[in-house]
Amino acid sequence: MSERHVTVRLARPGEYTRIGELTVGVYTRGGLITPGSSYLHTLADAADRAAKAELLVAEVDGEIVGAVAYAPPDSPYAELAAPDEGEFRMLVVLESSRGNGVGRALVQECADRARRAGLVALRLSTQPNMRAAQRLYERMGFTRTPELDWSPVEGVTLLTYVLDLKPAEGGVRPS
Repeated sequence: MSERHVTVRLARPGEYTRIGELTVGVYTRGGLITPGSSYLHTLADAADRAAKAELLVAEVDGEIVGAVAYAPPDSPYAELAAPDEGEFRMLVVLESSRGNGVGRALVQECADRARRAGLVALRLSTQPNMRAAQRLYERMGFTRTPELDWSPVEGVTLLTYVLDLKPAEGGVRPS
């Protein structure tokens, strides 16, 4: 199968329910969260992400196949970022669309937005079992920041990464 064109854009209000369902589905089917977790409400609430961050979607052939919340420095969704840094959260890609550049396109758009805003870095947190995502981040130039690893709730440890946006020749590397 040939790689299809991925379009990344801001989500529209009529899509928030679908994005919430997509996010919950990816997290639960992927074993990233238990079906009874209190965090499910946060994952389902795409309207809140759109109101307090920049909710981006990836489309292939008119179908939403992925989403991410880009959090500029003034966003309450920025948990790790310093005032001159951006952050992204809740990156999801439909299982059937993985390996087709969807995740890369969403992360690239977050990096581009941070760069255009003159920010010096882009940060993220990820679960230890999200190994495919970690490989993507590392291929794109992100580096681990273990000194910032944290635990939002007992029993859950999040690994952190940063992409340095300062060097003109650095940043997100092409594959």
